[in-house]
Amino acid sequence: MTEHVEWSEPEAVAAPAPAAVTPADAADAARLVAFGLQPKLQPARDQEYGELLRRYREDPPFARLADAVAAGLGLVVLEVSPRAGMAVTAAEDSVFAVRMGDYARRASSDSGDRFLHGLAHLAAAALAFPRPEDLADDGYIGRVSVNGVDAFVRQACRRLEERAEEQGENTDPATDAPGLEAAWRIWVRRSSTGATKDARRLAGSTTGIVGKAVAFLTDSGFLQRTGDDNGGTYRTTARYQLQVRDMAGSAAMAELLELGVVPVTDGTATLMPAEETDDLELVADAGLPFHS
Repeated sequence: MTEHVEWSEPEAVAAPAPAAVTPADAADAARLVAFGLQPKLQPARDQEYGELLRRYREDPPFARLADAVAAGLGLVVLEVSPRAGMAVTAAEDSVFAVRMGDYARRASSDSGDRFLHGLAHLAAAALAFPRPEDLADDGYIGRVSVNGVDAFVRQACRRLEERAEEQGENTDPATDAPGLEAAWRIWVRRSSTGATKDARRLAGSTTGIVGKAVAFLTDSGFLQRTGDDNGGTYRTTARYQLQVRDMAGSAAMAELLELGVVPVTDGTATLMPAEETDDLELVADAGLPFHS
């Protein structure tokens, strides 16, 4: 005689409850965000930073916690990786946001110069990443120089002036109304270097303005100085590439690049004319590391 065995559905195993977030976890997440706010700090040179980055990448709950801490501070996480660290950018309403007007006022008391500072930053980004593939390639390193950025803008000024003349626009507006002038018109009228008795470049010259711009970018961890040639030479960092990808201002970048001023990639003052074509590929997602 065989016994009848009744089969029943196995009882559902309750999913383990998520581990509670501890104060230590919150402190670690905040510490990681704090590391991200130190743009010159390299993860490879700081053991704690490297360990927190590894935890972020391997522990999803911790990654979400760190993202939440960043969001609460008005920060946007662009990338978390060994190459860039925890790269963050400030949202417009963040206390960490750097505004172009604030930067320009600190750099110069002349309201007309604020146009030039903005143009210097725009030109540096365009010179550093002149092609879409440069922005897309994580291994790409752009190179710029102070003299190269100035020459790049002046070449663009010539193209803009030629276009204005072709369209019959007034290329010589009133000099006492700089607010009515386009930034390129102010730039082209300014001395490239000026001169002091000891041969230092004047702060208000265009190379002086570019020098301030690249110094700011270097202090912000976007550029690294590599030499003194051509007024100072610099290489881009992963953070700068991420910033240029992310920031608004693509219309201004596109307008600058579509002029057909194609810089060589070593950052020197040598410029090459673009091919005669109307379908230039533009860097659409590039702009200034500032909010307007």
